[in-house]
Amino acid sequence: MIYQSSGDGEVRAEMHVLKRAREIKKLAMVAGLTLVASTGAMLGINSSKPVSPGDYVKVPANGQSADQVSGHRSSRVNYRRLEERIALLMQDPDMVGLAVGTVERGQIRFVKGYGETRANSGAPVTPDTVFRWASLSKSVASALVVELAEDGRLSLDAPVATMGTTLTLPGDARRVTVADILSHRLGLVRNAWDERLEAGEDPKMLRAALGTLPPYCAPATCYAYQNIAFDTATEIVEQTTSRDYAAVARARLFVPLGMTSTSIGQAGLQGAASWAQPHHRNKSPASVNDSYYRVPAAGGVNSSILDLTLWMRAQMGEATGVLSPKALDTMHRPRVTTPPHGRRGPMDRALADAAYGLGWRTFNYAGHALVGHRGSVDGYGSLILFDPADKSGIVMLWNSNHYEAARLQLEFFDMLYGLPPTDWLELPVHPKAPDMAIADEVASRGTHQ
Repeated sequence: MIYQSSGDGEVRAEMHVLKRAREIKKLAMVAGLTLVASTGAMLGINSSKPVSPGDYVKVPANGQSADQVSGHRSSRVNYRRLEERIALLMQDPDMVGLAVGTVERGQIRFVKGYGETRANSGAPVTPDTVFRWASLSKSVASALVVELAEDGRLSLDAPVATMGTTLTLPGDARRVTVADILSHRLGLVRNAWDERLEAGEDPKMLRAALGTLPPYCAPATCYAYQNIAFDTATEIVEQTTSRDYAAVARARLFVPLGMTSTSIGQAGLQGAASWAQPHHRNKSPASVNDSYYRVPAAGGVNSSILDLTLWMRAQMGEATGVLSPKALDTMHRPRVTTPPHGRRGPMDRALADAAYGLGWRTFNYAGHALVGHRGSVDGYGSLILFDPADKSGIVMLWNSNHYEAARLQLEFFDMLYGLPPTDWLELPVHPKAPDMAIADEVASRGTHQ
């Protein structure tokens, strides 16, 4: 398919952000080289000044970061302890590679890789290693659609039936809007026909036939998680801009945010200088499955942990030139409750008041409102979880089907909020930390939805 340019003004704007991205890329390279060279380093970035090699902070003996950048406050997270927990996690026989990034009060504090890109290869995971985002990709689709709505090029309240997409729905779908797609309120059974997508069927043909399914509920009234139907967002973006979805995401989001390793599609993953290969249990290597690359709005994004950390920081309001406060509120505001399905472990029970916005989940943890998402495709896991009021959070990417790694997120927030330590990872007591308090409850074994 041939896509037409949307005009000289947009081309000039893209040239401008490309120029700006080259400047940002230099800063990102400094950050990555600093962190690779000094494994105990944490990076403090002030939004009003560039990163320089002198801006990072090493962890002192007590494990707390004493931030040396003028005007910054000290960290509330014991990163020495966090690294001890990660080291124990990496001893699990199912863990191969892992990358972790954190932000506190809007400043990047920690970005580091662990393990290998492929089991027994000796190739290390670094802050620049590229992983799959899986369902974290939905936040990119949401941002693009919301930005286009801010530009007046579409309406979130527009009936999908008027948008000219391939999507059909059971029942009377005249009330279903663009916002309903992004918040999974379509009247379909959960994960409708994902198994057919994974079997290789064309996602547009599947979308066109979803209307033949029996209705799960009245459209626009209840929540049921989707991938094929959610990817209607790809069609909406492409039809609105007359450009390829990946090109729009690059021009409007990745380039201006300095996300230089971020791409959409399988070629972007496997063409990276360092990329994490997928694994099944017991570190068994697997092949990259392209099923969810064929629904890019639902699961097509790849990036390094450094870029995912930049994405989280932008979601905190630290990149208002790209994502406005109004856009962030539109995306993050809860719109529909997400009732549990199946067995839930302590971690999922601790994340209370679960709801869904536009491509984002919302929770309440220990009295704090959190925003985030988890993702998984065969051989990969991912998560992002942050406190928008405090501008603090954690991102993780890993290359195995070890879903329990997600439990680390609450250990981070327990440290951030000064809560008693809980063994959410359900790990053995570290010999160097015999006084560690172990909670009675164990962490969730469930996967994301």
